[in-house]
Amino acid sequence: MTKAIRFHQIGGSDVLKFESVDLPPPGAGEVRLRHTAIGVNFIDTYFRTGLYPSPLPAGLGKEVAGVVEALGDGVAGLAVGDRVAAASAPNGTYAEASNIPAKDLVKIPDGISDEVAAAAMLKGLTAWYLLRETYKVQAGETVLIHSAAGGVGLIACQWARALGVTLIGTVGSEAKIAPARAAGATHVLLLREGWEKTVREIAPAGLPVVYDSVGKDTFEASLNCLAPRGLMVSFGNSSGAVPPFAPGVLAAKGSLYLTRPTLFHYIATRPDLERAAAELFAIIASGTVKIAVNHRYPLADAKAAHDALEGRKTTGATVLIP
Repeated sequence: MTKAIRFHQIGGSDVLKFESVDLPPPGAGEVRLRHTAIGVNFIDTYFRTGLYPSPLPAGLGKEVAGVVEALGDGVAGLAVGDRVAAASAPNGTYAEASNIPAKDLVKIPDGISDEVAAAAMLKGLTAWYLLRETYKVQAGETVLIHSAAGGVGLIACQWARALGVTLIGTVGSEAKIAPARAAGATHVLLLREGWEKTVREIAPAGLPVVYDSVGKDTFEASLNCLAPRGLMVSFGNSSGAVPPFAPGVLAAKGSLYLTRPTLFHYIATRPDLERAAAELFAIIASGTVKIAVNHRYPLADAKAAHDALEGRKTTGATVLIP
């Protein structure tokens, strides 16, 4: 048995329950992981609310760090006692321990704490694929990222600065301006009516790419910030899902491109995961990117963590501690 956060119906944060659940021995290709820190991400709320359907009852969480306690048949390259982390474990890491496919785990390098690893894997690898894969930003370009003081945003700001990019960041409150600017955003805008006009004043010809994790509330205005043949990267739905629209809108606004990426397609193979994690851990170890773990909650208080996240009261990363 182990303790875990579960939900038996979709809904608000009050559906989250701290329960005892069975934990069988690890199966073939799995390891038993004792969790030491668990990342909290907006994608977790999508499963809880039913935006991303899952069979019920269900667990939550894909991002975790911990210590290997047991190996299933056929596991190679890992040993009991190894510190490891995952960004794309099967839902259920909001728990004291779980069985996770070994293929989803990477070793945590010395010098990087479990909390940092748990906070960095999903959010850091998201920043990696956005800046280095979906659209490979170049020095001298000006780009826009929404939620610049959030978990992904603070990492992306630092990474973009290191790459010589001028970053425009948006935030939802006055309190978040300073963290975004300190992380490397050259311009920080409050998300209020007319923000896109300010973007056009900064970049009259438009931007080559916009990274939008807000969704419904910013989608159309984000399109208006793009240069002809610019790329709209819609990678989140914190304000709700983008409603259906006619593809002709993209033509009318300048033959724009639109993509709706997700991390898991960028790390689907073991070589891709290892390459991405190595690049992420290297830039953290260098000090170029610092992971701000600004909020910690006991595992049993996952409801409070979700309330703070959805209320846009957080900056940087949030972790649960078993």
